[in-house]
Amino acid sequence: MNRKIIHTKAAPEPIGPYSQAVVSGNFIFTSGQIAIDPETGALVTGDVAIQANRVLKNLKAVMEAAGGSLDSVIKTTIYLQNMGDFPKVNEIYADYFGQSMPARSTVEVSCLPKNVLIEIDCIGLVN
Repeated sequence: MNRKIIHTKAAPEPIGPYSQAVVSGNFIFTSGQIAIDPETGALVTGDVAIQANRVLKNLKAVMEAAGGSLDSVIKTTIYLQNMGDFPKVNEIYADYFGQSMPARSTVEVSCLPKNVLIEIDCIGLVN
C-alpha cells in the first residue's frame, strides 16, 4: 500500500489519534483543521472570520507539507456551528482559493472540537 503520514510543525499538532494528513498515490487527504495557532498551541478566539483565516492557514501548511498546495485542492468540507456565518466564510475562503475553486460541501453542526466556530478538511493532489 502506497501510504505516507504527513506531519508538519507549521500546523497544529493533532488533538487526538489521527494524522494531519495522509498521502495515498497522488491524493492528499487532510484531517479537519480548526483555529489553533501552531506556534503556541492556543486556540485562536474571535469571530468566524478570525477563526476561518487561521483554519485556512493551517490547511495550507498541511497541504504544502504533503507536496500539494491550495491550488491542488479538489474538494473541501466546511463544518460551521452557525450557517449564518456562511457569507463571511465565503469571503475569506475566496481569498485563499481564488480561481482554483474546488468542489465543496458546507454543513452546519451542533458542536465542533474545542467549541470552535469552523472546521475545514480537504482532498487534494500532490503537485
